[in-house]
Amino acid sequence: QAIMRKPFCFLLSAFFLAGSIAHAQKAPNVILFLVDDMGLMDTSVPMLADKDGKPKRHPLNDWYRTPNMERLAKQGIRFSQFYAQSVCSPTRASIMTGQNSARHRVTQFIAPEKRNGGPKGWRWEGLTPKDVTLPSNLKKAGYHTIFAGKAHFAPTGKVGEDPTKLGFDVNIAGCSFGRPGSYFGEDGYGNLNPKQKKRAVPGLEKYHKTDVFLSEAITLEAKAAIDQSLKKENPFFLYMSHYAVHSPFNSDPRFADNYKDSNKPKNAQAYATLIEGIDKSLGDLMDHVAKKGVAENTLILFVGDNGSDAPLGPVHGYSSSAPLRGKKGTYYEGGMRVPFIAGWAKPGKKNAFPVAQGAIHDEQIGTVMDLYSTILETTGAKNPEGHVVDGVSLIKQFSGKQNPARPDHFMCHFPHSHRSSNFTAFRKGDWKLIYRYKGKTKHELYDLQNDPFEKTNLAGSETAKLKEMTQAMIDRLEKEDALYPVEGEKTLKPHLP
Repeated sequence: QAIMRKPFCFLLSAFFLAGSIAHAQKAPNVILFLVDDMGLMDTSVPMLADKDGKPKRHPLNDWYRTPNMERLAKQGIRFSQFYAQSVCSPTRASIMTGQNSARHRVTQFIAPEKRNGGPKGWRWEGLTPKDVTLPSNLKKAGYHTIFAGKAHFAPTGKVGEDPTKLGFDVNIAGCSFGRPGSYFGEDGYGNLNPKQKKRAVPGLEKYHKTDVFLSEAITLEAKAAIDQSLKKENPFFLYMSHYAVHSPFNSDPRFADNYKDSNKPKNAQAYATLIEGIDKSLGDLMDHVAKKGVAENTLILFVGDNGSDAPLGPVHGYSSSAPLRGKKGTYYEGGMRVPFIAGWAKPGKKNAFPVAQGAIHDEQIGTVMDLYSTILETTGAKNPEGHVVDGVSLIKQFSGKQNPARPDHFMCHFPHSHRSSNFTAFRKGDWKLIYRYKGKTKHELYDLQNDPFEKTNLAGSETAKLKEMTQAMIDRLEKEDALYPVEGEKTLKPHLP
């Protein structure tokens, strides 16, 4: 018996040791921090690089006050060439599915009460429980999945308007629409004012008739949901999706004094307070996971959902996203380039993989489709067999290195009407093609290496490159089974120049 007991005790102690190691090396928590309508220049963190690959400040970096974005950038890596779709719902569907908008066909922002215009077959009904989604994959891997803020995944009355039907365990304030009735607790975030009820934010009744700003209320609830995850001893995925900085441009009283002496318009000052409010939210979450002792095991991915909508100037001019051209809803870089910062809430030995600190990644692009693959690799969750993914994991790029498997292209396909209408914008390498399906002028071609702010259209002079880029765009559209704009009964397919 003594001989038999010894291996049993050894096995028992080994079992408990393995359990303690597994507990100590629990799968990383992930906070995906998504800001609505925040463009690349809406931050005090310089996101653009100079010719030597060093961060370069521009005037808008001195207008905004975002110390916590600076804090995350200092302990992590920022991407100067990170792409989203030009409007919100297509980006949000891409994050959830890992697919480009031409493939998943949520190619326009979802109008809550009706079908938005566009070609027959575009997915105006948004995501459904039948879709493979990021949170559903994470739930299967044992994660507690939290949604907080703006959802905008499906219209009113459709199942997908409720994030808990798409794989989230918790839904904080998410619903069908993309803008709040009000940011003010005194208004009940739209619930207490008849003129705002059409876009009244649900589920935050405890803050009604208080001075708690919407960004703050969502953050407080997100922190409480994190606490519940930690009590369950489950790793958590928090999709922190602010309504800010979308209109209405309600000034956040906590920060208004910081901008009142500027020469900027009132709406621009209010927009800056909204930016500073979401920056405070970021800092509060970083502080919260540190206080809970899980900062080294919590990855933060900070990103915008489309180009800037800052009320600073003309749509096709340079002021809203300066020095980038254009803004939200356009086919220029200011419509599709967004801030992206990745870092551990606290760099340290417990980090699951290295993230370069204080670095700017300017050599390769990143895209919103990549977030799906990145989070799956971080957490160990699996992509179901047969589900096509257009993005790749960014983890290798997080270390500051190049990823040989990184696709060098990005495509924004928009067969709808908006600020820029019925277009495909296609970047491959350093070249960018804008193809318009309607009107006489079909092509714009830019060499982003030498002309990053899209000032000189080379479509008339670089004819060989124009033909090459157009063919590459057509091939990509066909690969993703894209839908095309229509004019009367005619489908407008692209053709070579």
